[in-house]
Amino acid sequence: MITKIKEFRKKKELTQDELAVVVGVRRETIVFLEKGKYNPSLKLAHDIAKVFSVGVEEVFVFEDDEKGGTGVGIGTNEKRRKKEMNVAERLVDLKEFAGYV
Repeated sequence: MITKIKEFRKKKELTQDELAVVVGVRRETIVFLEKGKYNPSLKLAHDIAKVFSVGVEEVFVFEDDEKGGTGVGIGTNEKRRKKEMNVAERLVDLKEFAGYV
């Protein structure tokens, strides 16, 4: 997953510390999110997107396994693809619940 947190944060002139306070996490969480070392919960993804007044899918972008595959093996990629699809479906449900759709 690619995150655009840093881009949106810079546009809003927010520091990592300030964003962390607003969404209720530690600065280190924002650092890990920006580096792609941590995947947020649905609530955190929603809260971050809300700070920037955009949809979750604008801040968090799933890489296409076909283009950016890990080379680990088809089984692993298939599991990841199913997990990402499940997360994407949950994001759509969350957006509908929150009134974005």
